[in-house]
Amino acid sequence: MRNKNIDKKQWIEALPCWQGKVEAQPLAGGITNVNFTVEDSGCKYVARLCEDIPVHQVKQFNVISASRAAHAIGVSPEVVYSEPGVLVIRYIEGNTFAEADVQKPENLQQIVTLLSHFHTEMPKHLRGPALVFWVFQILRDYAHTLKEGRSRHLNKLPRLMKVAEILEKTLGPIDLVFGHNDLLAANIIDDGKKLWLIDFDYAGFNSPLFDLANLSSNNQLSQNQESWLLETYYRCPPTDNLWQAYYVMKCASILRETLWSMVSELHSAIDFDYSQYSAKNLEHFDQTFEKLHAEFNLS
Repeated sequence: MRNKNIDKKQWIEALPCWQGKVEAQPLAGGITNVNFTVEDSGCKYVARLCEDIPVHQVKQFNVISASRAAHAIGVSPEVVYSEPGVLVIRYIEGNTFAEADVQKPENLQQIVTLLSHFHTEMPKHLRGPALVFWVFQILRDYAHTLKEGRSRHLNKLPRLMKVAEILEKTLGPIDLVFGHNDLLAANIIDDGKKLWLIDFDYAGFNSPLFDLANLSSNNQLSQNQESWLLETYYRCPPTDNLWQAYYVMKCASILRETLWSMVSELHSAIDFDYSQYSAKNLEHFDQTFEKLHAEFNLS
């Protein structure tokens, strides 16, 4: 268990999994966890400081279980060590995607294949309990957290939660798969031979539409690309009902990212401009919901 008096770098360097003396180097880019790279005996690793985050429903037993299952199905690097508060995985040498990489047709094809494989194969390798990522319950919990923390965004909550209620009622029945649920471009790595998925903080059982919509909303896919995405994943042209369910999940995904950022404004110690991120996602949400409302006449 972590000694609170030891700083983060020292904690990583003192882990018992290393074969010799190591030096941890900060790895930039994370907006949930603090990460380091470590080289040891000719191999490179990523060490993540990743304690439970109750305000974001992140549980490390679930992260570790999902990480091991993802390695078992060949889509994520091996977990080489874990203890409360830290996870060590093998480092993947490759290109960490940016939004422009996700948008390339040849990469999108690989991503859809990867997600389909992930959705169907992950439950076969999970051990122990696994979380459900029901975005509308997460939104309700975020609203409570924002109220308890007297967030500066309190005046926005009645409207946003009313919209969330409309979205949930509109969605209808869903298929259930095990989803990644956080498909930022930076969570996809291309090693030149295949694509890898990383970061399973929010992994859990969910509708496949959430991952597809989350991929699109996080990476600015065009409507033509979205149509291709749905037709390729479901292997048939999208119906009006599928389009409506997809856009509902897209709105819910963006709203969840918005409230996630608002909660992070209150609770995260990571050096990141959550205020700007909240404003950017709120604007994106309003634009997307307006389009959904116009096309499908929601009420």
